[in-house]
Amino acid sequence: MEYRELVIILDFGSQYTQLIARRVRECGVYCEILPYNTPLGVIAGKFPKAIIMSGGPASLTVRKSPVCEPGIFDLGAPILGICYGMQLEGRFLGGRISRAEKREYGFAELDQKKASALFTGIPRRFSVWMSHGDRVTRPPKGFEIIAGTPNSRIAAMENREKKIYGVQFHPEVAHTPLGGKIFKNFLYDICGCSRIWNMRSFINDAIAGIRETVGDKKVLCALSGGVDSSVLSVLLNKAVGKRSVCIFVDNGLLRKGERELVIRKFRNYYKINLRAVDAESIFLKKLRGVTDPEKKRKIIGREFIRVFEKEAKKAGAVKFLAQGTLYPDLIESRSAFGGPSATIKTHHNVGGLPKKMNLKLLEPFKYLFKDEVRLLGKELGLPDEIVWRHPFPGPGLAVRVIGEVTKERLDLLREADWVLIDEIKKAAYYRKVWQAFCVLLPVKSVGVMGDERTYENVIAIRVITSIDGMTADWARMPEDLLTRISNRIINEVRGINRVVYDISSKPPATIEWE
Repeated sequence: MEYRELVIILDFGSQYTQLIARRVRECGVYCEILPYNTPLGVIAGKFPKAIIMSGGPASLTVRKSPVCEPGIFDLGAPILGICYGMQLEGRFLGGRISRAEKREYGFAELDQKKASALFTGIPRRFSVWMSHGDRVTRPPKGFEIIAGTPNSRIAAMENREKKIYGVQFHPEVAHTPLGGKIFKNFLYDICGCSRIWNMRSFINDAIAGIRETVGDKKVLCALSGGVDSSVLSVLLNKAVGKRSVCIFVDNGLLRKGERELVIRKFRNYYKINLRAVDAESIFLKKLRGVTDPEKKRKIIGREFIRVFEKEAKKAGAVKFLAQGTLYPDLIESRSAFGGPSATIKTHHNVGGLPKKMNLKLLEPFKYLFKDEVRLLGKELGLPDEIVWRHPFPGPGLAVRVIGEVTKERLDLLREADWVLIDEIKKAAYYRKVWQAFCVLLPVKSVGVMGDERTYENVIAIRVITSIDGMTADWARMPEDLLTRISNRIINEVRGINRVVYDISSKPPATIEWE
């Protein structure tokens, strides 16, 4: 899909690049992330309304640091350089870059030195978040210093005539409270962007794109019951009707009651062309003895495709496999752009697929964030029960059973997870958190139940808060709620005698344990 107004974000490896994209989208402006070394011709061919250059961990004071093509500054599009991006502006346009005597990490107070369109409506002094060891010590010719901090004389600069701006701080993070206003000033006042990106316009564009791509062929949709695949199935139904064949695979790795819920909602209520496949024995046989999480993901991905291809033959002229792949899936799997970001883990929707398969992938959501898919679901008329479901991993409970996956261990986890979700819903806590789930650990512990010694399994509870899943913090759950959850799991789930609470954040930990 192409959009009349496009902002390109060049990724130099910053952990915050995806936050930049979210801030731009929140302003109602469509954006795409491209690797820093994208050829100039490709960028020019997209006719960007603006270019934003991200931060990054590298240093321009050493050799072989990542750089974009200098011709980017001659395209005529307004440019905003953030942190490393500002330093690139200094290097390419004739300024001076040097290592800072004192590195600057954390909060700083920014003091405006000169009125700038970038800071319209913002107080002269305001708090920002810094994270850098290099700095611009002399601005390029034609640039003026518009703000500084006690540790950085040049914390923001501009070339008003060429509409090139640079900020040493990170306006995209929540730690810069007025960062959203800075993005609005840049996008609306400086670049002249309009608020034309929204889920209603996305629906129209997506339906047109799906119809053009699919033609008169059939599409298989991997319907799991999660938010992404649920919204996708309804969108496909609107686009191609009965030519969309939704396949629900009961692989034995699902939450309690999942199969019944999916059939009730999508086959009976939405009248979607749905086929339920019982494949539990196939998946559990393939996972027997496997403990490595990456191998689990690869096995599950391969088996999914085999099931789909088998179902495709039954359905007739099926040429496409639709998946609810999201932007963060691509980012963490490093398959979106082969850019500088490190591989965190393989996602089932991305790296878990075999290199050779007979179906072409259709991924309408691959440039959307989770919160955008929820808004899309609301636009499509899906109920809150589905739209606000917590994220569920593609490999299912296989990556929440640490160690070998067996039916017995899965059943233990299913029952404990059911109790957890039941209790947080009763406490009206479900919508307050991003995700809540149980993890079955590969250890046993001694306990006392009914005056007898027990030696049974341990369940870890993981409840986190987040905006987009890219970063997360553990939820400070009320003690009485944690107590009820622990007591119910131990009393109701035979085989578990200990419950622990995960208090690690992302980063350094990931949300899922595997």
